[in-house]
Amino acid sequence: MIYVFYDLRLRNNLRFEDMIIAITNHKGGTGKTTTAVNLGVALAKIKSKVLVVDLDPQGNLSYSLGYSEIANDLFHVFTGEKAVEEVMIHVENMDLLPSDMRMADIELSLHQVENREFVLKEILAPLVGKYDYIIIDCPPSKSLLTVNALTASDAVIIPMLLDVLSIQGVIHILETIQEVKEVLNDKLKVLGMLAINVDIRKRLARDVIRFFSNNFDYKLFQIMIRSNVKIAEAPSHAQSVFAYAPNSYGAVDFLALAKEIVSLNK
Repeated sequence: MIYVFYDLRLRNNLRFEDMIIAITNHKGGTGKTTTAVNLGVALAKIKSKVLVVDLDPQGNLSYSLGYSEIANDLFHVFTGEKAVEEVMIHVENMDLLPSDMRMADIELSLHQVENREFVLKEILAPLVGKYDYIIIDCPPSKSLLTVNALTASDAVIIPMLLDVLSIQGVIHILETIQEVKEVLNDKLKVLGMLAINVDIRKRLARDVIRFFSNNFDYKLFQIMIRSNVKIAEAPSHAQSVFAYAPNSYGAVDFLALAKEIVSLNK
């Protein structure tokens, strides 16, 4: 099935004054959605205006905030049936562009669209200047949706587990970022790599941190998200960790991460 996509007239002078951040890693299970949800809420808590965008057809970000079955979502913006403002949901002091499995059809149809890498950038264009941070939760693959996110973004955060397999995932996403930077978005930068589910008492965790420090030129965030069961439990209650367990290590760590990102942006 081919859809009529959002009217795509590229604007040569289009500039994003907000910080648009793609949360991505080609490896699944590295905490992308967890980071998008909780970083978004954390930034809102320190008085930033935040939009989170669920670009993953699995819709895990939307589900994590209690929106798994809704009539209108990002799918309808891509098809041109709805304006982006019409499908937004306000939740936990931030705005959400929700998504579900219908986005898999958009992924397939993008291949037949001219300037297909720029569709999301044009969709977000009316929101320029309205948010301090726009955070995009990407699919765990080198897909056209992921390329759209990287083309639209100012910066990338790469969540990672401190294990050997995560090293390969980081290498692959860095290659994709470089490709997008060279061809589609020369302003794109890696804001940092974020260690998730960290138990620093484990020797492997310390070894992986040392490996990244010695072999990568990209920043590893000073704040690491410690292993905390409350982070894992929160989505089943359709809440961020701040709403579910505001005094937990998870809430403390994500708030500290938000402050580190704001300081880097300044």
